[in-house]
Amino acid sequence: MNYRCYILYSGKIDGFYIGATSLNSSERLEKHNTKYYGDKKYTSKTDDWVLFLEIECNSMKQAMFIEKHIKKMKSKKHIKILKIYPEIIEKLKNKYDC
Repeated sequence: MNYRCYILYSGKIDGFYIGATSLNSSERLEKHNTKYYGDKKYTSKTDDWVLFLEIECNSMKQAMFIEKHIKKMKSKKHIKILKIYPEIIEKLKNKYDC
């Protein structure tokens, strides 16, 4: 099974969404863009989500730790830096290697 931490971006709200999943990216993205998870969820605010970044993980536990780490940063700048410097992603993966 493949596990990943993923970051979605919406231009309409200029915002990011960070999650962890075992689904493939296209399935997960479709669910967010079609309000599959309900009208009260953060991603239901808009329907223009695109995959910004995907981090392949060894386990769901690792994906969830990385997700929480990125969310704690509360920074668009930090998220954008992750895409520019993949070595930071490798450090995160090593830190949370479960």
